[in-house]
Amino acid sequence: MSTMNQRDAITARYYPEKALGGYTRVDGTLEYYSRINALLHADMSVLDFGAGRGAWFKEERIPRYIQHVRLLKGKVARCVGCDVDSAIFENDTVDEKIIISASEKLPFADETFDLISADYVFEHVTNPQFIFSELSRIVRKDGWICARTPNKYGYISLMTRLINNKYHKKILSKAQPERQEIDVFPTAFKANALRDIRQWFPSDQFKSYSYYYESEPSYFFNKVWCFYLMDKLNKVLPNPFKSTLMIFLKKI
Repeated sequence: MSTMNQRDAITARYYPEKALGGYTRVDGTLEYYSRINALLHADMSVLDFGAGRGAWFKEERIPRYIQHVRLLKGKVARCVGCDVDSAIFENDTVDEKIIISASEKLPFADETFDLISADYVFEHVTNPQFIFSELSRIVRKDGWICARTPNKYGYISLMTRLINNKYHKKILSKAQPERQEIDVFPTAFKANALRDIRQWFPSDQFKSYSYYYESEPSYFFNKVWCFYLMDKLNKVLPNPFKSTLMIFLKKI
């Protein structure tokens, strides 16, 4: 049995609805991008911040419906992708591709975008005060900053923080065998709790609609027993310890 078939089979054992389109009822990607789709209008300018190479758009393992919901290009007037890595030029999910520097101002005028999405990016930000002030600068009034990121106090994040970044690729190759090394980046966890979000996006500037979320286990080493235990744990954890933080901020 292939690696992906094995992972899918284990997941489907506890979430049989995965046979209906390839995703579970608690799929985090569908949850996040469904919210974003609900905010979109055809005349919007959208920024995919930390867009990467857009590997999900080309991988057969990603359900077609999930790809459709996740793809913002074509749903808005302008979809720009930016990243610190030149891999952005491989990305076919955006209209424009721009390399940025983590230490320099973003190459956009004030109030350029109606919506900014940062999907699994905030955990890699090492200078949140600068980066978040830049995001605040380039989003328009009544516009949105949206992000999906690991919750700093979720058990996966806590374990990740205990492990030196140089070992992350090796461990992820076991925990998530389908994950490629090119898509693994050092983590910082400086802006991954609700109190961090409140600090960097104060209530006099942004209205927060952020919340915790728990999807099916992702890091289960392709072991049935590990998936079972993690799934049971996920269902009893109180909100502050859920694995994922869904961030939706409206500029006021």
